[in-house]
Amino acid sequence: MLALLHTSPLHVPVFEALRDEDHPGLELRHFVDEDLLSRARAHGPDAVAADVRAVLDRAVAEGARAVLCTCSTLGAVAEAAGARVPVVRTDRPMAAAAVAAGPRVVVLATVESTFEPTVGLLEEEARRAERAVHVRTVLVDGAWSRFAAGDTEGCARLVAEAADAVEDADAVLLAQGSMAPAQRLTRTPVPVLSSPRMGLAAGARAARGDEGTGAEAPAGAPAATGG
Repeated sequence: MLALLHTSPLHVPVFEALRDEDHPGLELRHFVDEDLLSRARAHGPDAVAADVRAVLDRAVAEGARAVLCTCSTLGAVAEAAGARVPVVRTDRPMAAAAVAAGPRVVVLATVESTFEPTVGLLEEEARRAERAVHVRTVLVDGAWSRFAAGDTEGCARLVAEAADAVEDADAVLLAQGSMAPAQRLTRTPVPVLSSPRMGLAAGARAARGDEGTGAEAPAGAPAATGG
């Protein structure tokens, strides 16, 4: 069983649909805590580290063989929590793919608290790959309020417009899983990367105990777009 830690209930059907498409038969169990992100935005991710660890412990107690953290803001905290099973942050495979695409990476986010952990992750993956990376960040104004209100299409349109406005980049990285629907609306020739599909593939491998839970795309998925 793969447990998923979410900070919005809107992520649940997204990952259920991806499971049905790419990993039929994989048991998912969803743990949703919206307050974790609210407090992390207000006080920093470390402020909720103990609560994240408590969720991971509960997931393990309920039979999880791996945990996938779908919140980019909390990803580093979840990885560092020291759970008894593998903890995969859903944006790590995406970050590795962005680094592989080239040194100029533009990170789009709808909440500012996502920038620090995402930039740190990109730099970590660049060191691992022994590549240079130069990161620019862009906050998509108004997109988060639309997502929080349930207007996922409105959020996606704003994110797609921001992605299409990017110039001089080798990859555009959509820092939060909630931004993934914007991929299908973009027109830019620059690769636009999102995390849910690649992240779920990595989580599925971890739950099965397979070697390698990094940036490989699932069979049939285009590596350049990440889902």
